[in-house]
Amino acid sequence: MWWEAVAYAVTGLAAALAATRLLPRRLPRSPLVMGTGPGAALAGGLITRAIVGTGHLEATLPGALAVAAALLSLLARPDTRPSWGLVKD
Repeated sequence: MWWEAVAYAVTGLAAALAATRLLPRRLPRSPLVMGTGPGAALAGGLITRAIVGTGHLEATLPGALAVAAALLSLLARPDTRPSWGLVKD
């Protein structure tokens, strides 16, 4: 079971790194983001494992990724870049 927990944490860390690369202005690289990804993936993976059962890594890993992505999206700030194509009256 410990290797599953490591896999969940690595998946969450990868999700946090990908989020900071894809959304650098909305989600800056910070200890909060880098801690939320693995923590959320670990919690999501363990909850999914409790629901699905042991031995189903192909089902629990996407569950861990989904929970990590959902909690990382809560940290995103509104986009502060000017909108060049829109005219405001």
